[in-house]
Amino acid sequence: MLDSLISTGIDNNFNVLTAIHRIDMAKAQMKSAQAGYYPTIGLSAGYTKARSAGAIGGEHVHSSSSSYFNLGANVSWEIDVFGKVTAAVKNKKALYQASRADYVATMISLSAEIATYYFNLRTFQRQLYVTKEHLSSQDRVVDIAKARFEAGLVSKLDVAQALTVYYSTEASIPQLETSIRQAINAIAILIGVYPEDISLQLEKGGQMPEYRQLVPMGVPANLLRRRPDIVAAEYELAAYAAELGIAKKDFLPTLSINGSVGVSSHKAGDLFNDNSFEYSIAPTLSWTLFDGFARKYAVSEAKEQMKIGIENYNLTVMTAVQEVDNAMIAYTSSLKAIDSYTKVINQCDESFHLSVDAYKEGLTSFTNVVDAQINSLTYANSLISAKGDALVNLVDLYKALGGSPNE
Repeated sequence: MLDSLISTGIDNNFNVLTAIHRIDMAKAQMKSAQAGYYPTIGLSAGYTKARSAGAIGGEHVHSSSSSYFNLGANVSWEIDVFGKVTAAVKNKKALYQASRADYVATMISLSAEIATYYFNLRTFQRQLYVTKEHLSSQDRVVDIAKARFEAGLVSKLDVAQALTVYYSTEASIPQLETSIRQAINAIAILIGVYPEDISLQLEKGGQMPEYRQLVPMGVPANLLRRRPDIVAAEYELAAYAAELGIAKKDFLPTLSINGSVGVSSHKAGDLFNDNSFEYSIAPTLSWTLFDGFARKYAVSEAKEQMKIGIENYNLTVMTAVQEVDNAMIAYTSSLKAIDSYTKVINQCDESFHLSVDAYKEGLTSFTNVVDAQINSLTYANSLISAKGDALVNLVDLYKALGGSPNE
């Protein structure tokens, strides 16, 4: 059931779809940068009619006019001699890889959220089941108290106390039902469907998954390095390094080749005659010598941006170590709590049966039965909560490790 929900969520969740669009956008930007390796080719066709003023040349110079048709192609190519285009491609490629890592992070986060709400749902359903079981048991205790009261063996206080426990337990059921409904609604939003589409499946209830799993001790560096946020920080740092390279290469000259080829003629019918052909080739080496120190400050800005990237990477790694350590402590602590609550439940059950038997025999007051009932339900729900917490903490641990350590 959980695998099916996660699969549906990955297909439908809006955050995942947005991450996919970001990948496509980053890929398009990378391809756009790679286009810098190739020349730009264009076509042109037109008609020109012009008249030159004769007075410009002197008093007796006549004006002249001309008109012609032209058809041709032009080429412009910036040759990547000094690696400026290559640096731009590296920058966009790193950002593309970072967007892929963000997509993985979104999927892991989504899967963890779905699993968390699913385990919470099963926890509430299990607590509802146990509460109803205790309600039935408490109803039988009410009958015992009533029978002893009617037989004149005890006062009506025992009946009132029994009913108080019964109604108190009954009053907790609506809140559990509300929590179940809210968990189903949350899961529906996460997987991109309406609640009524999955209510029938999830309301049936189900067993809580096994909460004891083998997990790595300590924080393995190879597991941390696969965390998508660390991978993204690595690629972002690579992108900043490429931007610094681009800024430095602006100090170098630019070699480009501009050329054109075509035909021109006074009459359109003569465009393809031999004497209508024309072409030009113009290799150009341009070098900016002074720009008011704009390039210098651009390099300084790129250096500072790279330093920010380094600090962000280090912070991301330290945060990852902290999250893994916290999740591992929480998981192991929840397992210890389960063991303790299991022992408490065993004693509560024995205490309840002993107190009821003693009450039937008139050997103890009803207060002991009340205490045993309350303790039994309280610790039963605490045990269920502890098992749910263990599952949620296990999910947090896998999320902190960037996925299951066994994958």
